[in-house]
Amino acid sequence: MGQFRYSLNSVTIKPAPVIEKIRIAAEAGYEAIELWHDEIDQFLGSSGSLKELRKAIDDSGLTVPSTVMLKGWCEPAGAAYRQGMDECKRRLEQAAAVGAIHSIAGPPRGKVDYGLASQRYGELLDLGLSMGVKPAMEYLGFAEDVNSMADALRIVEGSGHTEGTIVLDPFHDFRGGAGCEDIARLKASQIAVCHFNDAPAKPPAAEQQDRDRVMPGDGIIDLRRFVTLLDQIGYDRWISLELFRSDLWERNPQEVARLGLEKMRAVCEIGQNGAGTAGCFEPSPRLSAD
Repeated sequence: MGQFRYSLNSVTIKPAPVIEKIRIAAEAGYEAIELWHDEIDQFLGSSGSLKELRKAIDDSGLTVPSTVMLKGWCEPAGAAYRQGMDECKRRLEQAAAVGAIHSIAGPPRGKVDYGLASQRYGELLDLGLSMGVKPAMEYLGFAEDVNSMADALRIVEGSGHTEGTIVLDPFHDFRGGAGCEDIARLKASQIAVCHFNDAPAKPPAAEQQDRDRVMPGDGIIDLRRFVTLLDQIGYDRWISLELFRSDLWERNPQEVARLGLEKMRAVCEIGQNGAGTAGCFEPSPRLSAD
């Protein structure tokens, strides 16, 4: 099994101030941290600066695989599109200032015009690349249309852009119903980052939301199959713990960060022999995007 690089998505320890999150991630043993633009804005609003934030990141030795998230980029032409792209530009400027490699583009909600989405994603990529940041396409298991790897890949490939990437997430594979087998269709270079988490047996998949995610290995997703597929395509980069649990937010953030890294390593640092052959789970025909 290849050696992945571990990242902490900052929402996992949400209540802590962003500067504290950076320190905690480094001390816990992570190599990277994903930051949310909302917390960057909060830091700037409390008299902090992007220069200070970048210094804290550099001093910690952490990388920023991505910032979260870009939205409003897939509106039809008109005022809504201009406003959305203006906000994306502002966030991409922040991403560049903190040294982010990617910035995650949230999928359009509702019914999606894939031709328009592909065109808009290509435009967003061009904008990001002009600043040194690559927007990465995300899928969400509870979205009406873009709820699987295949859907995200359809937008990326439709853009015709060689720099397009997607964000993987086993919870969204489970929630959307398509499973993780489409990892085998990907090239490692098409993956910006893998968010990492697990899902409980209850409530049913179709009723689960972000708050239901659990620590890796504490749920029913076959995460070993997920990481085995990543290994088979040669992916050896960011595995990033992303949880939205209020009970974890009430705990000591240092303990949560340390526990999360232990849980990820317990899943990911395994031998090939006998691991990951059962499939991520049985996809639900009712939920499947295809």
